[in-house]
Amino acid sequence: MSAVCTSVDGLRLKFAGSPSLLFNDISFSVTAGQKVLLLGPSGCGKSTLLQVLTGLIPNVIEVPVKFDEITIPSSWGYVFQDPETQFCMPFVDEEIAFVLENLGVPRERMKAMIEDGLRRVGLHLPDLHMPIQSMSQGMKQRLAIASVLALEPDVLFFDEPTALLDPEGTKQVWDTIKAVADQKTVLIVEHKIDEIVDFVDRVVLFSADGAIIADGPPQQVFVQNEAKLQEYGIWYPGVWDDYKESATYKALSSRGRRTPRTPLAAETPEAPASPGKGLLAIRDWSAYRGREAKLHVTEAQAGAGEWIAVVGENGAGKSTLLQAMMQLIATGGGSYELAGRSVKGFKDVADAAAYVFQNPEMQFVTNSVLDEAAFGFRRDRAADAERLALELLAEFGLQAQQAQHPYQLSLGQKRRLSVATAMAKEQRLVLLDEPTFGQDAANTFAILEKLEAWRQKGTTIVMVTHDLHIVDSFATRVWVVERGELVQDLLPADYLQALGTNLETKTALDSGEARTVDRIEMMK
Repeated sequence: MSAVCTSVDGLRLKFAGSPSLLFNDISFSVTAGQKVLLLGPSGCGKSTLLQVLTGLIPNVIEVPVKFDEITIPSSWGYVFQDPETQFCMPFVDEEIAFVLENLGVPRERMKAMIEDGLRRVGLHLPDLHMPIQSMSQGMKQRLAIASVLALEPDVLFFDEPTALLDPEGTKQVWDTIKAVADQKTVLIVEHKIDEIVDFVDRVVLFSADGAIIADGPPQQVFVQNEAKLQEYGIWYPGVWDDYKESATYKALSSRGRRTPRTPLAAETPEAPASPGKGLLAIRDWSAYRGREAKLHVTEAQAGAGEWIAVVGENGAGKSTLLQAMMQLIATGGGSYELAGRSVKGFKDVADAAAYVFQNPEMQFVTNSVLDEAAFGFRRDRAADAERLALELLAEFGLQAQQAQHPYQLSLGQKRRLSVATAMAKEQRLVLLDEPTFGQDAANTFAILEKLEAWRQKGTTIVMVTHDLHIVDSFATRVWVVERGELVQDLLPADYLQALGTNLETKTALDSGEARTVDRIEMMK
């Protein structure tokens, strides 16, 4: 019988400001060599449990916690949801060298090991001595994984390690993890399960209040708990198909059929393309970090009531595009007009646009969830600011967390709060950078439905996403960014066809999901 390598008995935990215990006397253990997937709705405590099992809570993160007994592995590595929390050094090579130094690796061997580690996670850099802060979030996530794998720990804890990666990057990273972790113990929190359902031998399913409601082999948990997966809004194979057949999605579509705008390349003077009044126009315009140009847009336009999905590989410049449109980084050359106004600085966009950062913590300015939700209303001197804030939190499923500090929320809850505060004031343009990452299925669909309702009222949505289901089901147009250039403006169907993707027959995009669905059907 395999030895227990990590466990906790009688776990009780409560975040300050929370009205109830997150965990109430639960027990959980993992034996050596197991590959365990933790599934549950956003905010149910999956990431918190990983942090308890490593001793990060309460030794590093001060959270009131009690347990009867705990076993912490002697050799472990942890990949956080947010790669920003992972790094100790300012440069890429120094980050991995820091790990190797602690392992006693001779200096002359380090460069080759650093290059090999980065290659394994698909991170190809022109210079190893690259500032980490100059990298995209997806690139940072790959670096975080590489630095942890360099430790060669016995137990690996992965907290949504591919949340910020494109589909190809997700597959590549999981292929690497599978190869190096075959003989290790692995605990995984992940919403994107298609790439790992064949890797794990155990699935633990949590309810919204942190109780374990199922624990067993994947086929047993998925087959016997299908109703619970749907009830709690947890990702499962085929969930997008079910959603698009739902009354909610059909009603949303029937209330406002998407009227895609003809891409720029197809416009003619005789046939103006925009379905609504022109909202923004960009020509021969660049974005800079320091003195270096990082993005160029030859031409881009958007009308009222459009949903533009911004796509491209990690590091292509998608986030840079949104930051430039919001005037958070330097821009110059050409022209940028928004709502009939020439944009030269932040003041020119502040009254017309709202922005949701990829890292939600960058938006928070108060010390409680309620104050964060009320901030915009109070700034506008609304007499009933607190009531409006409570309604907003209820709409986004955060009313129970109103007294907590925003930093105490799960990543999915932080993301919902950042989207909620951006949407509190109805703006004509909403810029969102991966707003659905870290979300369970229920909250993903809820956010998308709120954005679609806004779009139908005339708001223009520009959203960075790696999720091709969102492109297919919600977008009216697609902007493709490659190597710091906005290179294509396409209709969603044309973009998906160019990828060789047919969502209806579930080929390239859903090959992993299709295999998963087939396996689950066979299990039945």
